Amino acid sequence: MTVRNSFFILSLVVTLTLIVISLVWPPILWAFIIVIPIIALGFYDVMQRKKTLLRLYPVIGHFRYMLEAVRPEIQQYFIESDTNGMPISREFRTLVYQRAKGVRDTRAFGTVFDVYRSGYEWVNHSLAPTSGIETNPRIIFGADNCSQPYAASPLNISAMSYGALSKAAVKALNRGAKIGGFAHNTGEGGVSPYHLEFGGDLIWQIGTGYFGCRNQSGDFDDNLFTSMATRDVIKMIEIKLSQGAKPGHGGILPGAKVTEEIAQIRGVELGQDVISPPAHTAFSTPVELMHFIVKLRKLSGGKPVGFKLCIGHKSEFLSLCKAMVETGITPDFITVDGSEGGTGAAPVELTNSVGMPLWDAISFVNNSLIGFDVRDKIRIIAAGKIISAFHMMRVIALGADTINSARGMMFALGCIQSRHCNTDKCPTGVATQDPARYNMLDVTDKGERVANYHRSMIHHLVDLLQVAGLTGTEDIKLWHINRRVNGEEIKNYQEIYKNLEKGCLLELKKAPDNWKNDLKRANSQQWE
Repeated sequence: MTVRNSFFILSLVVTLTLIVISLVWPPILWAFIIVIPIIALGFYDVMQRKKTLLRLYPVIGHFRYMLEAVRPEIQQYFIESDTNGMPISREFRTLVYQRAKGVRDTRAFGTVFDVYRSGYEWVNHSLAPTSGIETNPRIIFGADNCSQPYAASPLNISAMSYGALSKAAVKALNRGAKIGGFAHNTGEGGVSPYHLEFGGDLIWQIGTGYFGCRNQSGDFDDNLFTSMATRDVIKMIEIKLSQGAKPGHGGILPGAKVTEEIAQIRGVELGQDVISPPAHTAFSTPVELMHFIVKLRKLSGGKPVGFKLCIGHKSEFLSLCKAMVETGITPDFITVDGSEGGTGAAPVELTNSVGMPLWDAISFVNNSLIGFDVRDKIRIIAAGKIISAFHMMRVIALGADTINSARGMMFALGCIQSRHCNTDKCPTGVATQDPARYNMLDVTDKGERVANYHRSMIHHLVDLLQVAGLTGTEDIKLWHINRRVNGEEIKNYQEIYKNLEKGCLLELKKAPDNWKNDLKRANSQQWE
């Protein structure tokens, strides 16, 4: 008997029973029969710690879970698509919930994807699968330039600020990072007390607003930066140039979310919209950025320093590469944010139509660094709708060393993607500054779920490596991933995303023809 039929039969039995009782019992007994159980259910919902939605919406919240229970029987495909046109949103959100809760995540009756549809992708398996792979792989950042290099997990928490997220959500994320031994990016809103409470590894993101290290005029302050960056819990520093949710646009925190505490942490006015400047004031050219990287590395006590961006004009990134070669200075990492990524609120035009998508951006950045012969010195971090282990394997094949996840980690916290992040009325207490909402998010339980999700993702990534006959993430190559281009035509990534020859961009005459125009415009002394 299906869940749907059980619910229908139970409803029918209860209805008939109440009709019969109403003919015999006095009306006052209706209160005992109906009202008391509802009140008891409401008390239970408020007191339980597992489901934030029920704590916020006792009794009526159960309707959401009833619909969720019958959904798999009536809907196999989902409302959103990932960047290759395959179903993703509800399928993978359910997957994250299962892995975060530690329940069975296997599927029966094969894939929900149309494997003959153009855009379908897969990894080839090997008849000689490997075994004994490191179950807790680490990637070293800053090995060449830093006195305090960092051994990072392949999967870490992407940048989400306190302010955009609630204090409870930040604490739960950091608790999960501490349990699982992976990194938590602070976002550009600064390092709050809630990032520090559990001692999880932090990547401190420095945006154009310099929150946490800004002087009264809003410019970068060396002393404030040093006092925070030298703390043991800060493992790396990330300079945010742009982001995928709103490329070319400063961060946005609605005034409704700017509490007195957030205003103090960020050094801004209470209750006013916080819109970060679109550009930095600490540097204004690619060469100056390289020197700023060296400065932050020294001020932090020798910790890895890199920058984050969403790729726009190709010539501007090539300008950065030229600056690296001319100065001999390289960042320790580059975080590449795809235009499809981002959990923050943004104008529709920026969300849908600005910036380079992640796959193309990762391939371009990887090839640019190879072409300028600096790839071996720089780690690449990928961010943008990466939710499953196959998603991780795919971007690693394109050139990423590690992955940052925002969407997946929010799902692990209990996010139901209601899209109320910018209204301060998040129904799960994740993206709100309303204490009546975020106090219902249980930090202990949700921290465990974040750690569970991370653990499961690494387990499945290692599993994919083994079935492909590989021994580590560094063995994943372009030709391991296949795509149905159209009809019967299948190509692997090596045929679609061709890698450049090492050092070929150091001289214009050696550059491929389709790179020459951007390479000519690239200028290390100014953004082109």
